[in-house]
Amino acid sequence: MSKYPHRQEREEMRELLNQFENLKAGRSPSFIEEEGFERLIAYYKDKEEFSSALEAVDYAANQYPYSGGFLLHKADLFICLKRYPQALFTLEQAEVIDGTNMDLYVLKTDAYLALDMPEKAAAVLEVAIDYFEGEEKVELLFELADVYDDYEDFQKVFDCLKMILENDPENEEALYKICFWTDFTGRNEEGIILHKRILDEFPFNELAWFNLGASYQGLKLYEKSIDAYQYAVAINDKFDYAYRNMGDAYIKLRKFKEAIEVLSRVLELSRPEAVIYEAIGHCYDKLDNFAQARFYYKKASHMNPEDSQMYFKIAATYMNEASWSSAIKNLEVALKMHPGQPEYNLAMGHCLMETEKFEDAIVHMGQVVKARPKNAKGWTELLNCMYRAGLHEEGLNYSSLAFEQTDNKPVFIYFHSAFLFAMGKTQESISWLEKAITVNPKHIRQFIELDPSMLSHPRVAELIARVKKRK
Repeated sequence: MSKYPHRQEREEMRELLNQFENLKAGRSPSFIEEEGFERLIAYYKDKEEFSSALEAVDYAANQYPYSGGFLLHKADLFICLKRYPQALFTLEQAEVIDGTNMDLYVLKTDAYLALDMPEKAAAVLEVAIDYFEGEEKVELLFELADVYDDYEDFQKVFDCLKMILENDPENEEALYKICFWTDFTGRNEEGIILHKRILDEFPFNELAWFNLGASYQGLKLYEKSIDAYQYAVAINDKFDYAYRNMGDAYIKLRKFKEAIEVLSRVLELSRPEAVIYEAIGHCYDKLDNFAQARFYYKKASHMNPEDSQMYFKIAATYMNEASWSSAIKNLEVALKMHPGQPEYNLAMGHCLMETEKFEDAIVHMGQVVKARPKNAKGWTELLNCMYRAGLHEEGLNYSSLAFEQTDNKPVFIYFHSAFLFAMGKTQESISWLEKAITVNPKHIRQFIELDPSMLSHPRVAELIARVKKRK
């Protein structure tokens, strides 16, 4: 063996190129072995000198007329040169010599796809898969899955991956891909049957357990999905995606402490992500641990400072603690990014109302009703603010507008009554209150919360007592 193998290879290649030049010029020696032609074609192809490679193929095909391999090289080069009809013609010639070469069908597929004829490409492979077994069949099925993906026949992509796993149950690439396509096509029941069958034969396959969990999760069978993920992490305790999905399943079951535990494991195993910090923050939020929720929301925000939703969520934790000024600071950041976002404006309006900055609060709530005129929540907050600000006459007009805009939501009849009462129009207010109770008595609580002192009026107290007695 040469001490300098790369130098020897270069020298051999230089000699081969000289031989080829002699052959083209008709000089002696004019014979090159098949392997030599293979090396020449690969050399020119690597250098993207496709015309020279094609010239070498032609000489090779003349010298070895019964070698289908050189015709396949020729077809491949025609594809590189975008001469697709010539490629297909050459492949027909190659098929006559040797129709059992898998590359023949792959190249035909490439040519048809390049001609934007995916149905023909699929037809070639659909026929070909019956000719092959084992690894070759699997490889052709992957090719066919890609073709179906190209022309968006997604159900058949799933079918191909399923066939691969029936032939090769532990094929990692197929196991990774089928997880996505099971969810995408909604074929979770088939996914469960397929992966249970795999696990009967290969019970320690972590990917099959993961996919089984994902299929259960797709059917909202969260307890079963968690069981499957636990098997996956028992086999591989560093399987971060299994912990991630398990965390989501626990959240769906409202088991927030368990979700925090497994999502924290994700942070230990993989590079920190904003979405994981946010999910942990959400869990603490639901557990009313607002300080911890805020801690994780802030971590998520540091990783993705352009996400206005994080500032809103941080603000919400402060609002839950009645820390209005801190909430306002974070809402200002969120609104700077998205000034017209109704959710942010509603929260800002509420905070400003709580700090008795009524005029500014009304401006923000006005943005909400302008953006969502049929949504009762924005109108309710706006009218609450007007009542607290003492803008009773304006509130009376807006309660009528709110009733009209929201397709006659009965809560606004209660507001109408409350504004009349505040304006000293007691009899008219009582009349509207009776009407509101008749239409829908369940909003009486909102009426009382506006001003509990209204209960001191005998007629109001009598009407409310009648509602309670009826209940």
